[in-house]
Amino acid sequence: MESQSTYWQENLRLILICLVIWFIVSFGFGVLLVDELNNIRLGGYKLGFWFAQQGSIYAFLGLIFWYGKKMNDLDKKYNVEDK
Repeated sequence: MESQSTYWQENLRLILICLVIWFIVSFGFGVLLVDELNNIRLGGYKLGFWFAQQGSIYAFLGLIFWYGKKMNDLDKKYNVEDK
């Protein structure tokens, strides 16, 4: 029973990390810091605009793959992996 509780706590920790990164990238970089980031150019586009339009999508895709990898590792650690 304790291992199930620990497994769930580690899972929630991963979810919280993903949500914090998601918030920082989408709201922080795309809305709050857009004026400061627009002073930097990336491929001819203002960085704030790039984050709001494309950068956040790349970050979200990265989070999906990162979360999947970490959950597979967590499943192996607690011996609950699919076979």
